[in-house]
Amino acid sequence: MAIRWYWEDLEPGSVRELGSVTPTAREIREFASKFDPQPFHLDEEAGRRSVFGALCASGWHTCSMAMRLTVDNFLNESSSMGSPGLENIRWLKPVYPGDTLKLTHRVIESRPLNSKPDIGLVRAIWEMHNQRGEQVLHMEGYGMFRRRTPAA
Repeated sequence: MAIRWYWEDLEPGSVRELGSVTPTAREIREFASKFDPQPFHLDEEAGRRSVFGALCASGWHTCSMAMRLTVDNFLNESSSMGSPGLENIRWLKPVYPGDTLKLTHRVIESRPLNSKPDIGLVRAIWEMHNQRGEQVLHMEGYGMFRRRTPAA
């Protein structure tokens, strides 16, 4: 795939809409059975008895859906060189089967890496909202991107 975005294109304040996803009950149960097998992620009745009131997605599933949208609608067309990590991950509302989740990515900081003149570091915030406009996920993290014009 052709590169559309280099580090120089990812200016602080820039915002990208990264698409939407609608998890099914089956997908929620399948993810949970492999990675977060808590009862309220696996069984409708256990979900009803929980604080969530219904079967709901694991927060890690929500993060994984956000990652997939980020890769499909941004990173695969960028000069991404990976990430040194995430921070400040918050699951603000439960995600239920049939919720339609929209993801937004906002660059808040950008700087060249002194140790690697061909790479820049970007700090961003991801926010995911459900179909009612309620924020379900907040995530902050870093991405490394090749520079179009490496520093001398």
